[in-house]
Amino acid sequence: MSIDQRGAVCVLGTGLIGGSLLRAAVGAGYVAFGYNRSATGVSAACRDGFDVSGDLSAVLRRAAAIDALLVVAVPMPAVDSLLAEIAALAPECPLTDVVSVKGPVLDAVRKHGLEALYVGGHPMAGTSRSGWAATDSELFRDAVWAVGVDEGTRVEPWSRVVRLALDCGSVVVPVLAEEHDRAVARISHLPHVLAEALAAAGAEGGKLALGLAAGSFRDGTRVAGTAPDLVRAICEPNAAALEAVLDEAIETLVTTRDSLRANGVLGELVEAGYRGRTAYDHRATWDITGVEPGSGDWLAALHRAGLDGGVLRAL
Repeated sequence: MSIDQRGAVCVLGTGLIGGSLLRAAVGAGYVAFGYNRSATGVSAACRDGFDVSGDLSAVLRRAAAIDALLVVAVPMPAVDSLLAEIAALAPECPLTDVVSVKGPVLDAVRKHGLEALYVGGHPMAGTSRSGWAATDSELFRDAVWAVGVDEGTRVEPWSRVVRLALDCGSVVVPVLAEEHDRAVARISHLPHVLAEALAAAGAEGGKLALGLAAGSFRDGTRVAGTAPDLVRAICEPNAAALEAVLDEAIETLVTTRDSLRANGVLGELVEAGYRGRTAYDHRATWDITGVEPGSGDWLAALHRAGLDGGVLRAL
């Protein structure tokens, strides 16, 4: 596929995810450029040979002139102001994002009148590190990339987003914004909260506890090494869904504590946890075929397939 068929990509925010996306897109042959608020980040990207600027207005005007796919790659607290600039300077560009929640982004997109060309996105990849120095062109290789199929999604921007995800080495899971947010509350945001609690509990044990800590503590607390402000930006916009799953987890822990107190046993938790981990280890996917984007009830068909474990590996 030629560069012209792909179209250009403009990444707005070149931290870990956005910067890795810029690297991956360039590596896949795209004309790709970006914006970053931090002058230090801009300098670091430019030293590595990437086309990144700190002039947002100029970047958006350039994107508008060549119909680039805009990728919003800033933390949720910065999304609204960035969308306001997009609405003013590049409202006709196709638009996606890599933010860890989809419902709040979709609401903000609608607020600024940009929903006609918007397709939500969330690559399920990352590390505890941040900033341009942490970027990696292989970050999305074999990762899952959630792509929105919400009502009203248009085929042309959707196809461009899916093509970008596939070209970065990911497989695509079609998903609705609300269902995405409930799911990531369980498998991303709750693990962040539990990792913080586990790390804090270990530290309360002092030097002896930390000196004895090995694999289970290391693995269970890995994401607690993420910068606190970034953890808040990831988890707090999904407060309602996270609160619901936290209630479930707390109830499970209280039941386990009561069983231990009364009978000296952990009760059902160990078996339930083993079943959950085994289900994860043996999860199966299947390739979605036979759905023609833009034809018939294609959004609903993709939605059903995504719920049932289907993935897109080709477009």
